[in-house]
Amino acid sequence: MTEQDIQNLLSKLPLLKQEIQKIIVGQEEVVDEVLITLLAGGHGLLEGVPGLAKTLLVRTLSNAMDLGFRRIQFTPDLMPTDILGTEVLEEDHATGKRFFKFNEGPIFSNIVLADEINRTPPKTQAALLEAMQEYEVTYAGKTYALPQPFFLLATQNPIEQAGTYPLPEAQLDRFLLYIKIKYPSEQEELNILANTTGSRKATVHAAVTGQEILQLRQLVREVSISTELLQYVNSIVRATRPDTTTVDFVKQYVRWGAGPRAGQALILTAKARALMQGRFAATVKDIQTMAYPVLRHRVLINFSAEAEQITPDKIVAELLQQMELPREVLV
Repeated sequence: MTEQDIQNLLSKLPLLKQEIQKIIVGQEEVVDEVLITLLAGGHGLLEGVPGLAKTLLVRTLSNAMDLGFRRIQFTPDLMPTDILGTEVLEEDHATGKRFFKFNEGPIFSNIVLADEINRTPPKTQAALLEAMQEYEVTYAGKTYALPQPFFLLATQNPIEQAGTYPLPEAQLDRFLLYIKIKYPSEQEELNILANTTGSRKATVHAAVTGQEILQLRQLVREVSISTELLQYVNSIVRATRPDTTTVDFVKQYVRWGAGPRAGQALILTAKARALMQGRFAATVKDIQTMAYPVLRHRVLINFSAEAEQITPDKIVAELLQQMELPREVLV
């Protein structure tokens, strides 16, 4: 890939954000984190109270890319076959022979929205694990590859607990980032009211193709990161574990720390953030910024932390404050 090709690819990222922001007012940090997840080749979990445009964000993202999109509404009666697909018996009219044909489910798309994922039982939630990790689906002993690029975004509501099934830790760990959506600012909310209650509707155009997304994902992996920063990431992840940490705050409030997948996620998302900003080297700032959405669902707090209302984000903040910075790396 020539330097001109790389610059052409990078020029697509501001255009993609610009198309998304035609519909999504504010929430710049959330949009950045969703795009970082996409570029890093992972999947994202969006959490926010109703009405914060979680579903609209994913739908707008799909419209801003020339990719297939499917939405799955998760409900208590949803079955794994409703997601993956099923075999049906068909007949060859020429020969009269019958055969089973696999009908692909909605998971066979480039962008999949798993809406209110915590409203379906664990058996159905688990149907996503192979797709998220291996980018393929196994049914009746046969394996079917998912289209590329494949990107899954799930949403959940943090305030309604009746009729919900909390995601198990194994599935939470499959999400590259856990993205929390906050209320908009006063001015942003005013803009939302003005933009959504009139007769004018913005049109979103595709700014990037699937092939370009795959090339950008490869480019992310070529972003450089120093040995000192690799050691810094490793130290952060190991410091989240009560049995290996030297941070008393972690020993007091953490029940279970992050695994090696957290380190991989932190490095890839730091590289993706650097590329989003037009840089080809990750920095300490990239790592510290991405530590929150990478670790908040991988650090399991204990009863003492819950009783004192200490969140995983607060633990990450305390951890970053106490970690020694790499000496030879500029922040």
